[in-house]
Amino acid sequence: MNAPTTIEERAEKLQGLGCKRKRVEDARFTQGKGNYVDDIKLPDMLFGDFVRSPYGHARIKSIDVEAAMALPGVVAVLTAADLKPLNLHYMPTLAGDVQAVLAEEKVLFQNQEVAFVIATDRYVAADAIELVDVDYEALPPVVDPFKALEPDAPVLREDIKDKTEGAHGPRKHHNHIFTWEVGDAEATGKALAEAEVTAKEMIVYQRVHPCPLETCGCVASMDKISGKLTMWGTFQAPHAVRTIASLISTIPEHNIRIVSPDIGGGFGNKVGVYPGYVCAIVASIVTGKPVKWIEDRIENLSTTAFARDYHMAGEISATKDGRITALRCHVTGDHGAFDACADPTKWPAGFFNICTGSYDIPTAHVVVDGVYTNKAPGGVAYRCSFRVTEASYFIERMVDVLARKLEMDPAEIRQKNFIRAEQFPYTSALGWEYDSGDYDTAFTKALQTVDYKDLRARQAANREAFARGETRKLMGVGLAFFTEIVGAGPVKNCDILGVGMFDSCEIRIHPTGSAIARLGTISQGQGHATTYAQILASEIGIPADQITVEEGDTDTAPYGLGTYGSRSTPVAGAAAAMVGRKIRAKAQMIAAYLLEVHEDDLEWEVDRFQVKGTPERFKTMSDLAFAAYNQAIPGLEPGLEAVSYYDPPNMTYPFGAYVCVVEIDVDTGVTDVLRFYALDDCGTRINPMIIEGQVHGGLTEALAIAMGQEITYDEMGNVKGASLMDFFLPTAVETPEWETDHTVTPSPHHPIGAKGVGESPNVGGVSAFSNAVMDAFAHLGLTHSQMPHDHWRVWKTAQSLGLTG
Repeated sequence: MNAPTTIEERAEKLQGLGCKRKRVEDARFTQGKGNYVDDIKLPDMLFGDFVRSPYGHARIKSIDVEAAMALPGVVAVLTAADLKPLNLHYMPTLAGDVQAVLAEEKVLFQNQEVAFVIATDRYVAADAIELVDVDYEALPPVVDPFKALEPDAPVLREDIKDKTEGAHGPRKHHNHIFTWEVGDAEATGKALAEAEVTAKEMIVYQRVHPCPLETCGCVASMDKISGKLTMWGTFQAPHAVRTIASLISTIPEHNIRIVSPDIGGGFGNKVGVYPGYVCAIVASIVTGKPVKWIEDRIENLSTTAFARDYHMAGEISATKDGRITALRCHVTGDHGAFDACADPTKWPAGFFNICTGSYDIPTAHVVVDGVYTNKAPGGVAYRCSFRVTEASYFIERMVDVLARKLEMDPAEIRQKNFIRAEQFPYTSALGWEYDSGDYDTAFTKALQTVDYKDLRARQAANREAFARGETRKLMGVGLAFFTEIVGAGPVKNCDILGVGMFDSCEIRIHPTGSAIARLGTISQGQGHATTYAQILASEIGIPADQITVEEGDTDTAPYGLGTYGSRSTPVAGAAAAMVGRKIRAKAQMIAAYLLEVHEDDLEWEVDRFQVKGTPERFKTMSDLAFAAYNQAIPGLEPGLEAVSYYDPPNMTYPFGAYVCVVEIDVDTGVTDVLRFYALDDCGTRINPMIIEGQVHGGLTEALAIAMGQEITYDEMGNVKGASLMDFFLPTAVETPEWETDHTVTPSPHHPIGAKGVGESPNVGGVSAFSNAVMDAFAHLGLTHSQMPHDHWRVWKTAQSLGLTG
């Protein structure tokens, strides 16, 4: 085969930016060759399992482990009494709180960890937990965050009941965590009071769960001779886990190795640290053997980090012609028994102040109160960047509510209030500087593609047919336009436990022209090994197939803050681009020496440096890689390696326009999705095929949340949906066909203009589904009903409107 000669042929060979390169990871996964945590088997490995509380709130009177210890195969049983002398009975959370590793005096949520059994076999451990006798005194539980703040509510966190200050300021009640406030209260209040039109609504985003295919787990192995702890686990942020493990255990950080092998989905669920990790470490230290802990599905759903559970009281005002003048929101956030949110610590409510959305709102004010209840702790970014989904859902529902009040078309009110393209960079009323956007162009393209006028005409005809009794189905058209804030990383803004949220890439070019790149992120299905190689291919002129990408091993990867909140491309992808440019800068000096010209006389073209005006005189990157190792070049060290730690100057702001068309059977509540169109603008598109896959996956999760997912509790604190018999996971049967589209508005500050896309379809999709359901009933006076819109709730809505037989 002849070597490629034209620029186009050489660029195609690289498989760089914009190429629909097939995922290189898929070969091993489709052949069952993945290496997950439960695949790890070490000599003499022991197994751990938890004794968990059957109560939502109870006092522990005694724990008797004698019968369990007598069971053959049981090695040890750990309780809080064993951990307390080591100061390990509590662990720090990512939100600045502390969380019980094993319950000491009280249990605060159902299935809370009470004791940890270590045995030679996982089935022996499962039998032994049934033999641990715990004497409980039941206490009144509180599962309603509003009731938790009543004066006579039970004290939940007795360990901090006398603390008047929390990690984020004053506490105003024994079950209160923080109050976070942003915006101009006075100006917003004045605008609302003087407004021509106002609308109010209570918007609840229910408690849901990421529910990844692989549950959480780890294997801890302490080598007492070397003093080194090695831990394999389902970690979305391996370096952060290493730092936390060092803080908890007092083992020096250089003696801890954290490895994240293949991870079967994360969606935010695997960002934080769980008691199972700490107990496995302690158990390995105590026994001198590796200890594995893998949770089952019920444990995952009922105890690992939930998402959402935000109760948002909103008020929005406008002129009579639909120009929005102010927005106010008061959030009551249910954080469960411990504040274990995975939020940048400078903002206890994450990025919720993106709740002005895509609209030029002159003034706004937000207050968020965090509250303890007898529920599992958490508050992770479930396919969302730190409360952005809650914020987007809030503003998109409020805009629809306002449109109904004004009797305006939901499309018209959005277009009237969009931030205009010439206003970027745009500073919102709540302080964020949006990097770039062209909202009207994207929205217009979406409306034209779906033929919005025809949809409304069809809907009008449907309503007339329904009124005549010719059909029992109603059509709804849901619009959503979202702006997301992603790329958590600017050290000036974001940190986790005091560590700035930068990220990193290290690359080594081998003499023969291939390369290995190591990054501080970790893939859970995003295709990093494919896309990072494409970024580097475009930057350094080495084909993507010749670049190996490694992540997830703290002994080899440079320090990074992991993968969540669509930060991989905006932060680590930028680090990859910047390290590629460092490599190229050194390669240019080598090329100048070899070609006997000044560096300024060279120009870069795809995969080579060539002399300006004399393109036949060139050196390819392969030539330069070999020369770096065999030429003594004055003023240069041998080799071709570089590392970059990228601290972004700003977040990135992807956006999108979604249209959902549904048909609702009022007699059954069954909702059929007739069409779903999703236009995303994520800036520069690295791999269109992977983007499409990310959008499909995120929309499927949005469908699940909007139409059925919810973790509920009864009044006694019992979890009512802790298995997949009750928690809705869509299959191919329920999932509609997705129609994807895009515009491209590059980020001006990102090295390649990329913004991130993995969270976007969940952020925009939930609002589109919910707005479509509401729209089906809008002509009957309905402005809002709470998610999830499952068949029963939709039928009840129809019944309340007098539509059922």
